[in-house]
Amino acid sequence: MANTAQARKRARQADNQNAHNSGLRSELRTAIKKVIKAIKEGDKTAAQAVYQASVSTVDSIADKKIIHKNKAARHKSRLSAAIKAMA
Repeated sequence: MANTAQARKRARQADNQNAHNSGLRSELRTAIKKVIKAIKEGDKTAAQAVYQASVSTVDSIADKKIIHKNKAARHKSRLSAAIKAMA
């Protein structure tokens, strides 16, 4: 347990920031799952539309340093490749 006022405040701030970041990570996972679901349904134009919306989400979360920019690029690349591979 924190002993000083400063340490107590930092612990409070860490809890609040952790809750905020967790919400953003959840938003990221949801965006990725939406694209995967659209790909599995087989409609390429719908998948592309969902992908465009999710790219914005992924980029904004990477800009906030919730995930690394390379991880964001990897997700976008794999989703894009999966859409391009659709018949």
